[in-house]
Amino acid sequence: MACRISELVVDAADPEGLAAFWSDVLGYVELGREDDGSIEIGPPGAGFGGPQPTLVLSPRSGPRAGKLPLHIDVSATDRDQDAELERLLALGARRVDIGQSGDEGWHVLADPEGNEFCLLRTRLKPL
Repeated sequence: MACRISELVVDAADPEGLAAFWSDVLGYVELGREDDGSIEIGPPGAGFGGPQPTLVLSPRSGPRAGKLPLHIDVSATDRDQDAELERLLALGARRVDIGQSGDEGWHVLADPEGNEFCLLRTRLKPL
């Protein structure tokens, strides 16, 4: 028996804003809120335990120390990489320079709180 990733928990200074950003990026919807201010988002109609992991944006009380040790990679499903890059930038992502050569098959971006993620060239079939 193997495990499956069911949810990813990300500490956020602004869980509401980060939930809105990642919902737009991934096509997710709000699934629930906890008393501590955490917001869970996930695929519409599937929710927790579905084929894709949910994201829990959990409030943090102080500044983050250093960069997030885990980052998310995303791939477009209904457009090419260039079109998806423009969409993500319009949603509030920003480009990040970590020393890329420019020949990579991905773009390094940051969400509104500075969490790095990559937009891969590979296009995936929608679920």
